[in-house]
Amino acid sequence: MSPSSPRSIDQYLSQLREALRGEDPALVQDALYDAEEYLRAEVAQHSGKSEPDVLELIASTYGAPDEVAEAYRTTEKTVRDATRPLAPRARSTLLGQFFGVYTDSRAWAALFYMLMSLVTGICYFTITVTGLSLSAGLAILIIGIPVFLTFIGLTRVLSLVEGRIVEGLLGVRMPRRPLRSSSGAPFFERIKEMLVDRRTWTTLIYLLTMLPLGILYFTTALVGLSVGLGALLAPVFTMLSGLGLITDASVQIDGQPVWWPLTLLLAAGGIVVMTLTLHLVRAIGPLHGRYARALLLSRDGNG
Repeated sequence: MSPSSPRSIDQYLSQLREALRGEDPALVQDALYDAEEYLRAEVAQHSGKSEPDVLELIASTYGAPDEVAEAYRTTEKTVRDATRPLAPRARSTLLGQFFGVYTDSRAWAALFYMLMSLVTGICYFTITVTGLSLSAGLAILIIGIPVFLTFIGLTRVLSLVEGRIVEGLLGVRMPRRPLRSSSGAPFFERIKEMLVDRRTWTTLIYLLTMLPLGILYFTTALVGLSVGLGALLAPVFTMLSGLGLITDASVQIDGQPVWWPLTLLLAAGGIVVMTLTLHLVRAIGPLHGRYARALLLSRDGNG
């Protein structure tokens, strides 16, 4: 092995992290997790050889840290190009830009996320509050420690699941692998590392705040679309009511039916409200993605 070649798994991971310096922390986290999982599996398989010898053997198959880093950069670019949503056709007029939101897949994906966030927010909040309550209540007993550690492990799984949802619907790069831990460290050292890890506590904050955010997102999307759609259908209900096909369906103000041509103005207003709602939803999507990255993603991809 050359003098610069890694002689331990930790050295290999450190060199890989250095080779990926400046890359997206989510990519770094994925690369470190994959590398450690593979390296430790290979070392365990060649138990009769020393760790440096196994790493020298792996260098010819898995690759040196700089080679692995370059492979991840290439793969990341390929995946990003393949999964990038189609950009909406450029509109030359303000009117075209305003109504072009209906052909933007990002707006509809963000709308689905906002409607779904109420359900996920309730689940996250319930699990987090229950876990914190049980951990605090059992803190005076020896069983409180494994309960708390299990709860923290569960929150990391939830953060990974939420990250996949955020990336899939909002188009913001999130980790696709769990956060790497110091596998070779003593048990209590790993507990201490987890407790001082910023992401442990920011994940809890994120899971707790998803309930109020989910209520806000769901209400905003539902009210905006409902009001807009109701106004848009006003002429239809008024016409059907006038024909006697349905009853008590005409648009009324102070108990008096509205002159039907005015319902056309209501319909136009409904279209504007729905369009503005989609614009708002499309703007909220990347903002929430940044919020998720700030709380769920480690700054350096490794805690």
